[in-house]
Amino acid sequence: MAKMDHVRHLAGAEIHGKEGFDVLVRKLGWSFNHHVDSPATFEDFQKGFHSHSLQPLISYLVNETHHPAVVSALLALKWHFTAAEDDDGRGINQTRGLACELVAWRYVTHLNQKETIDALCLELPTKKARTASAVSSSRPYVGNDLPGANGETERTPLLDEAPMDQQSDVDDDESMRFEYMFAGLNALEIAAVADAKKFLSQNVIQRFIDGLWKGDIVFWETLSTHSTKQAKMYNQQRSDPFCRLRVPRYLKLFEVAFFGAFLAIYYALLIQKPNDYISASEILLYVWLAAFAYNELGEFKDAGTALYSTDFWALWDIGIIVTGVAFFVIRTLGLAKHNDALTEVAFDVLSVEALFLVPRICSLLSLHPYFGTLLPCLKEMTKDFVKFLGLVAILYLGFDTCFSFLARGTYSFSQMNWILIKVFFGSSYLGFDVAEKISPVLGPPLMFIFVCLTNILLITSLISLLSNSLSKVIEHAREEYLFVYAVYVLEASTSNRLTYFLPPLNLVPLLLRPLRLVVPAESLRKARIVILKATHWPFVALILGYERGQAYWQQHGRGTTAQRGSNVSAALLRRPTPVGALQRPLLAAGTRSLPGRVHVNPRRPSPVATCERRESLERAMAGLREQMDQLSTVMAQTQAAMEEHERTTT
Repeated sequence: MAKMDHVRHLAGAEIHGKEGFDVLVRKLGWSFNHHVDSPATFEDFQKGFHSHSLQPLISYLVNETHHPAVVSALLALKWHFTAAEDDDGRGINQTRGLACELVAWRYVTHLNQKETIDALCLELPTKKARTASAVSSSRPYVGNDLPGANGETERTPLLDEAPMDQQSDVDDDESMRFEYMFAGLNALEIAAVADAKKFLSQNVIQRFIDGLWKGDIVFWETLSTHSTKQAKMYNQQRSDPFCRLRVPRYLKLFEVAFFGAFLAIYYALLIQKPNDYISASEILLYVWLAAFAYNELGEFKDAGTALYSTDFWALWDIGIIVTGVAFFVIRTLGLAKHNDALTEVAFDVLSVEALFLVPRICSLLSLHPYFGTLLPCLKEMTKDFVKFLGLVAILYLGFDTCFSFLARGTYSFSQMNWILIKVFFGSSYLGFDVAEKISPVLGPPLMFIFVCLTNILLITSLISLLSNSLSKVIEHAREEYLFVYAVYVLEASTSNRLTYFLPPLNLVPLLLRPLRLVVPAESLRKARIVILKATHWPFVALILGYERGQAYWQQHGRGTTAQRGSNVSAALLRRPTPVGALQRPLLAAGTRSLPGRVHVNPRRPSPVATCERRESLERAMAGLREQMDQLSTVMAQTQAAMEEHERTTT
């Protein structure tokens, strides 16, 4: 009992399973704040030297707690510590954020399959759900029913709070509460918002995300007016076939087909370019644009602002919509006023659409490891480039003002601007040619300084800055790719809509929305289900045909040994083998282990650490085998050369 009391002290306070999310975050945050006080990297934690202080907390969470939102709370703390500023600049809060990722990962490795699904897919309640749960009596959490604070929140900032088991008063400042900040998000979505790339790149998490990608883990199993969203393993006999429309890999293929048709219609309209009438291709373009905008609005509402902003392609989607709306408005004005000039401008604006539409259709490549790594590189380099443009603009405006007034009567303001822009982008000879015309005395020396600053100093500095940004991302290439992959899978699979219509067929149920004023909601849901089955049965037939063909090929074509991922219910999220259970003594009196979990002894390495050592030994053995093979090859070549030499001498 004394040992477990010590572990509870390290955990901040006893976690009994009925805490609101804010109280849980506060208790865990106190532990990280008081026991992680030196900077370290994630690799340092994995090596074990810095993780000794975290092992008691991991042991307590695994063996003594059964709160469904532990992983979400740890990842919310990761976001909190990353956003917090360090007083001494040593990166302590950054280290605490990495520690949160480590504890969350180690905690998940000790859960069984069902507990892993619940821990990673539990959605924090919205304000409406918290209000409803506050009316009900206090009880342990079941499934997706996670009450709110139940009167438990913090009075003081998170990191300064002492461990308390008592309930405190409700804080009226909702902006300071994590349950409002991450309302409606599950643990994986919080990890994406918190930029927890270390957590998302771990094998156990990636196996789970692969299960979402392939449809082995689903959020919707039936399609009826009483269906509820709950993550579970896919069961072909029990699941509705139309729920397969939500599988991310099928959604991606249908998305590529939609953008392919979009691009074909776009090219057809630009080639025709009808000035005085509306062609069939233009009508189809409006239909495709409206369907895409409506679908994007639905994805934004499902994902929320925080998760939606993490998607790399969100900016391209917004660009497609804004450019398309601008074309529609200008085109309508041109036709209404019979103004050919406005019509020309409208098609010029439509030409800009290609800057967003062509890269968007190639977004499928972002799921490839190589291109998925380049996209984060481009994103980080763009951020640094925009920051660097501030210094460039300051220097440019100074020289532009100086040269414009020196060249009065010789060059206009716009002419001088174009000359300096050309000089900035490498035409230094042009600057020296006009320097004397600008000013016989000050022109040449000022132009020499401008050329040195722009073509030598600024350009070299910019290249070095972007190279550093590229190097930083490339160092963590796998994490960057897996983060892009995880964000897409989460956006595609965690929709709260019962019926999901593929564009442009999503415009059909849009016609039913005005009926919400007079028709009961249940009747509308039935109508939407009927419309979905009537319009999407060809897509479902393609999906089922592909899955059955794949299953037949795996069973008869390649054999059962080549199967991977189709039926992962037995292999996915497999609980680690409790190696330590064969070595550790019996549990001391007063300790307990939750059913289905692997007990963790704080003084002995966890199964994860054992697996890490085993993997490192396997890598070392593989290196030794490779060296022995090389040595054998060299010896064989030497022996052959000696035999050849003996034959030639004899």
